[in-house]
Amino acid sequence: MSNRYGEWLRAQREARSLTQQELADRAFMTRSHIAHIEAGRRIPSRDDARRLDKALGTGDVLSSFLPQEDATVADYFEPARQLEQQAVEIHEFGISYVPGILQTEAYARAVLSTRYPPVSEEERDRNVVTRLERSRILADPVTPVVWALLDEAVLRRPVGGGEVMAEQIRHIVHLVESGRTRAHVLPFTAGSHILMSGMLSLMRFEDQPPAAYTEALSVGKLHDSPVTVEHMQGMYALALSDALPQKESLDLLRAAAKEYEERHE
Repeated sequence: MSNRYGEWLRAQREARSLTQQELADRAFMTRSHIAHIEAGRRIPSRDDARRLDKALGTGDVLSSFLPQEDATVADYFEPARQLEQQAVEIHEFGISYVPGILQTEAYARAVLSTRYPPVSEEERDRNVVTRLERSRILADPVTPVVWALLDEAVLRRPVGGGEVMAEQIRHIVHLVESGRTRAHVLPFTAGSHILMSGMLSLMRFEDQPPAAYTEALSVGKLHDSPVTVEHMQGMYALALSDALPQKESLDLLRAAAKEYEERHE
């Protein structure tokens, strides 16, 4: 995501000797939202941009030159990773593999080993550490609230082999049984569903607008548009309505883990 927009906003604010909090008060926004826009991590909605223009006396510059809301993100996951650490609620959908914050070390290493072009073992190890650091948000017993919606394909594809899969699935079961997260499986019997095109992550915050992140082949997009995020929230809810209840999902998860364990013996 280009930071020119955020840099220009900061320059206009500083030219008027305003702190981020003072601008936030004038524009009826939060200081953290201003900070994220200036850092290039968020794109304001058109209404927010109009309020910023009014607060700064910049005519319609900020509202007229909004960055493209669906622009591909360079180093595509980094902006979403930063926001993930601040979310109070995260809804994840995994289409072919376990979402990053729920991955075990062995599973993450298996996923990150299938890169093209291949990476060195040292770089792969760094990537594994980065991914595991994301899961530290689950060390807090309450925040964020995490929902995991998993396509059954996630359970059936033996990433890393039977032992790795058994450990990974047991890890998810433990998180659910401990009350740390909720998990629902979207079974093959549900047929086609609205989220089949890729993974989705929805994030809600205490003091800034919600965001969504989608990912497909070598492309990740962070979505800030309220209309787009609301649409994706509806898609998630629709897919969730076709998923198994949590009790039945746990039964399926335990059965899958047992099958992998038995194959490994």
